[in-house]
Formats: sequence, C-alpha cells, structure tokens
Amino acid sequence: MKKALFIFLMLFTSMSLAIEPEVGVNFNKTVQIVPTDNKEKIEVVELFWYGCIHCYQIDPMLTDWVKKLPKDVNFKRMAAIPRADWSPMARAFYAMEALVITDKLHVAIFEAVHKEKTLNPADEKAILQWVTLKSGLDRKKVEDAFNSFSVNASLNKVAQIFKASGATGVPSLMIDGKYITSSTMAGGNNEALQIADFIINNVRKDRSKK
Repeated sequence: MKKALFIFLMLFTSMSLAIEPEVGVNFNKTVQIVPTDNKEKIEVVELFWYGCIHCYQIDPMLTDWVKKLPKDVNFKRMAAIPRADWSPMARAFYAMEALVITDKLHVAIFEAVHKEKTLNPADEKAILQWVTLKSGLDRKKVEDAFNSFSVNASLNKVAQIFKASGATGVPSLMIDGKYITSSTMAGGNNEALQIADFIINNVRKDRSKK
C-alpha cells in the first residue's frame, strides 16, 4: 500500500511540474527591464519586507533553495519600499549590510517581529535600538550607518526598482531583471520557487542560443 502511494505521489508531482507556467498567470514580465549586477550570471532578486509574515515563512525555504542554485545564478535580497511605512525596515536592512552584520541579524529581526512580537516594523527608533543592542556595536556607529549617504541612496534606488519590477506585493522573485513571480501569483511558496526554477532554465536556454 505504501509503495503504491509513493508511486502515486511521484506521478502526481511529475504531472504538476509538467504543466508549463504561463505569462500573466504564474509570472509576468517586469514593467521595465531592471539592470542586473553581473550580466554573466542569471540574477534572482527577492523583494521582501521584514514586516511581512509571508516573507518570514518563505525565508528558510528560500535559504535552502539558494544553497542549491547552479554557479551561473546569482541571488540577492532587496528590501522593498512600495510605501512609506516600509522604509524603517528597509533602512535597517541596508544599514546592516553596510555594517556587515546581515548574516548575524537577518533571521533574528524576522523573529523579533513575527515570533517574539517585540519589534514594531514601522518604528525606526525602536529598530535602530534593536540593531544596536543585538549587534553589540557602538550606537553612534549604527546611527551613522542608518543615516549614511549610501543607505539613503539604496532606499531611493530600491523604491524605483520596485516600481520598475511591476511587483504588487511581497515576497516576490525577480529573475534576470525581466520576469517576476510571487507566492500569490504562483499559488504558494514552494510553487514560487518552482516557477523561478522554470524561468531560470528558460533564460539559460535563451542565452545558449545567442
């Protein structure tokens, strides 16, 4: 019985993956082509917000998925800013990048917001205090990073990229600066990663023809 069930599940999975995703249904083209960091690689960008429960839920799955990506694929996270109250967490993300503490605090800040519920994602003063406390760094150093020219420039840039991507929410995955999918469009977190794999493979095929 177990063997029959296993075979059925394998067949069902194969059938579901055999259904080719459709533009306008499971993914879309970006509103504008977004330049990538390295033209030699296929870039995948996660648009996210620390205050988003769905971003929190997909994060461990996404981390595992990234570990298995081929060498010709480059992944990065991008804190989205579709509206003003998302800015404090985006500022924190880019300040943490500048301070080289993202790896240390990325999961912890998600848990502080969603699991422990001790951090308001719209309260910039509280977020700055949290980063200072958890990083162990001097407060002035953290404040300087939060208010730095480079972080302000990053916020302006990502606000423009979010519009150019055509994303309607988070978490969204932008592939090669030309295509975008999301958990909502794909029908779930696992499905979004499968759609991303599909797009990556097709981008790779298109590149090999040139």
